Amino acid sequence: MLLTVLLLALPAVTDANIYTFTDADGTTHFSNVPQDKRYRLALATPRDSGEVTAGKRVAGAQYRASQRARWSRLIDSTAQNLNMDAALLHAVIATESGYNWRAVSPKGAIGLMQLMPATAGRYGVTDPYDPGQNVRAGAQYLRELMGRFGNDLRLVLAAYNAGEQAVARYGNRVPPYQETMQYVPRVLGHYARNQQQSRAVPEY
Repeated sequence: MLLTVLLLALPAVTDANIYTFTDADGTTHFSNVPQDKRYRLALATPRDSGEVTAGKRVAGAQYRASQRARWSRLIDSTAQNLNMDAALLHAVIATESGYNWRAVSPKGAIGLMQLMPATAGRYGVTDPYDPGQNVRAGAQYLRELMGRFGNDLRLVLAAYNAGEQAVARYGNRVPPYQETMQYVPRVLGHYARNQQQSRAVPEY
């Protein structure tokens, strides 16, 4: 009964199965992208037929490219409005969610920029699944981190992934967490490629 109530309390997601497991502390975790073998299917939800068709037509990198194109205008306009580099926002989103606006991590991060509930609340997000709110809040957080860490992208990205306090705890260095140490160069790699691509576009 409790499981049913918790599932009903989750935000509406029309294109995801919901998986769950309860850890040793009795905490129940939910995700639509299970990355832990302990997850078990709890609720199957119907997929949108248009998305299914698209998913069959294109796969892997091609599908991600189609999702990038879908959200590029939103991401680019958000970057422009906040005076940020769109290439960086794209790099973070590509790494965080692969442009999947419905993504939910095992830790509860949501949407394109994988906002944690506390971060979403910090920037006044009322619906973390709303792409506009999600991208804007994630961009605002990145901008705040850039101010705190003197535009040192390695520290900014480490803080986005592991938290500001973790970076501070290790003397303003990238925390020695395996996930964070892999995350930072992945985002920087995407960022470098995005910048190269933008420079390659001819100007008229």
